[in-house]
Amino acid sequence: MNRRDFMQTTLGTTFAAAVLPALAQNPITTSSKGLEVGQVSIVSGGRSVPVYLAQPENKKNLPVVLVVSEIFGVHQHIADIARRFAQLGYLALAPDLFVRQGDAASYTSMPELFKDIISKTSDAEVMQDLDACVAWAGAHGGDTAKLGITGFCWGGRITWLYAAHNPRVKAAVAWYGKLASDKTPLQPHSPLELAASLRVPVLGLYGGKDGGIPLESVERMRAELAKGKSGSEFVIYPEAGHAFHADYRPSYAEAAAKDGWQRCIEWLHKHGV
Repeated sequence: MNRRDFMQTTLGTTFAAAVLPALAQNPITTSSKGLEVGQVSIVSGGRSVPVYLAQPENKKNLPVVLVVSEIFGVHQHIADIARRFAQLGYLALAPDLFVRQGDAASYTSMPELFKDIISKTSDAEVMQDLDACVAWAGAHGGDTAKLGITGFCWGGRITWLYAAHNPRVKAAVAWYGKLASDKTPLQPHSPLELAASLRVPVLGLYGGKDGGIPLESVERMRAELAKGKSGSEFVIYPEAGHAFHADYRPSYAEAAAKDGWQRCIEWLHKHGV
């Protein structure tokens, strides 16, 4: 078994290499008691995509939530978030959306991670993979009439895009995902461009001190959303920076993270997920 095979069979069981030097002392660990957890493979575009699954044991017709990772892939923190949803009664799926490019969790260099993995990940293939996850959930005990999605950082941007892509999504929660970005052939649209036509209600959770996502872009997004009928909203945490929900990193802001999580669950429930 080579390193890549090992990483894929242990999806979500370790932290990403790039975050280990700054790992916080006591990251949250959610019990898997009463849950079915582990890795499944879902075929998308002829490719097998590894997915971390968490759901209540022996339950069917479960509401479905897609959990979209940061740039570090499906490491221990993302798997823990999936278990948090499962403990609340959801079928949660966290797919490895970087599988075609390589193993994001193994990179220690951020510039190399962006160059080798992130810049080469196609929005179209990501949408395809998330669609495949929804189809799989519907065939394996999930009620896709109650479909939600949430994502963090890179996954926050993807959350906005998927809400625009799939009108079957009932509600979405985007945590500090970029709203405006440079166009590339593989990433041709920004959430800002799609906001006015959005029909899915998205809750955006953002930090007032996020150096990478200026509040000016949030205000531009609000203005574009106001042209449409999605009912999307923002909550800004004035003292929080980027990645304030990442309890395994020094950026963690406990009060904002806990409030954001509560709002996330309430938003999903409010919109039928």
